[in-house]
Amino acid sequence: QVSLVESGGGLAQPGGSLRLSCAASGSILRLYAMGWYRQAPGKQRELVAELTSGGSTNYADSVKGRFTISRDKAKNTVALQMNSLKPEDTAVYYCKADRVTVATIGTGDYWGKGTLVTVSS
Repeated sequence: QVSLVESGGGLAQPGGSLRLSCAASGSILRLYAMGWYRQAPGKQRELVAELTSGGSTNYADSVKGRFTISRDKAKNTVALQMNSLKPEDTAVYYCKADRVTVATIGTGDYWGKGTLVTVSS
């Protein structure tokens, strides 16, 4: 089994910064991509940013230029640096690991439980 544990959420003022971290643990043989999604109240979960093992990145238009995703492939961790935060960034942020190959289990996608980010003055 694979466990994803997020940390770093909390309260920030508009214009402020937060850094989210996520660590994947388990008998992981290969992992294709890691990323962050978010879900605001009453809205669907949406992609925020993802980073593949090859180094390709994909950002939501709403966060381009403000958020930066980074990954440590050796440690199976991913971080999201969020700058110039806006109230509309308020959401539960979820870490996701794509196409994770686990010993004796096979390949699948895994989600963390989420961490709340609130942007408010």
